[in-house]
Amino acid sequence: MLPAAAAPLHATGANRSPLARIEENVARALRGKPEVIRLGLTALLARGHLLVEDVPGVGKTTLARALARSLGGTFRRIQFTSDLLPSDILGVTVFDRESGRFEFRPGPIFAQVVLADEINRTTPRTQSALLEAMSEGQVSLDGQTHKLERPFLVIATQNPQEHYGTYPLPESQMDRFLLRIRIGYPAHDDERRLLLERGADDPVESLTAVTDAAELRGLQDQVDQVRTDDRLADYALEVVEETRRSPHISLGVSTRGVLAWHRAARAFALVSGRDYCVPDDFKRLALPVLTHRLVLGAPQDGAGRARDEAERALGEILERVPVPT
Repeated sequence: MLPAAAAPLHATGANRSPLARIEENVARALRGKPEVIRLGLTALLARGHLLVEDVPGVGKTTLARALARSLGGTFRRIQFTSDLLPSDILGVTVFDRESGRFEFRPGPIFAQVVLADEINRTTPRTQSALLEAMSEGQVSLDGQTHKLERPFLVIATQNPQEHYGTYPLPESQMDRFLLRIRIGYPAHDDERRLLLERGADDPVESLTAVTDAAELRGLQDQVDQVRTDDRLADYALEVVEETRRSPHISLGVSTRGVLAWHRAARAFALVSGRDYCVPDDFKRLALPVLTHRLVLGAPQDGAGRARDEAERALGEILERVPVPT
């Protein structure tokens, strides 16, 4: 029998874990969204990236800034527009007259947390400039390879309700995001507290770092030590194979997709204070990890509609495939 979900192992008080400290810190700025914060931490620990697909004003930028503040890392925001060029993201090589040499001037991608705001408002050519950085943690320009500092997290946003002046992300770009999530509107009580308590000051500005890059790299390495029962691996493969057989899906989850699902589940287990996975880790992460990797059989009108249909198709598969007990 597989182990049941255990209570988080995070210590309390002064000895609480760095993950608990980050959660608490980010929650001071992003109220009432503990699951969103945990998914953001999951992407970070799994060395993945996060696509936040939601309407304006629900806290997408707040999440990115609060995470960067909590980690003590560098943060850069890139506002994606139709005239943005790859060099505006990656950087350029210029000739320095004083030294008589060409020098590389890094772009905003050289930060530990990068907010790619409204990523679907720029052209596919500029979108593709992120591919190498997101998949390999490096940038290649003019025959030179420049490594990005770990931890490295891209949080991209897009509004699924707007179509004018946007360029849908191709499958290769979508596949680079470990998770696609929605934040959603706050609950009534949380929104009421925001109205009554929040003044003119930005709550993110009051946050301070609660960990550092070295500690985070150690936590990322711990993900590799999280144990997964063979029956959970078989369950994940069965779900993936069902996506490839479904008449409603023309392109199912790839091998890279199931590997991403497995790593995300291990990272989520670590965020939950465990060194082993339980079935719920895979079930809770199936939609945010897998739906944006599916291509539906019939074309959908708009990103929001396609997402909903993909979630419905995958949900039916998850209902069919028995979970190991």
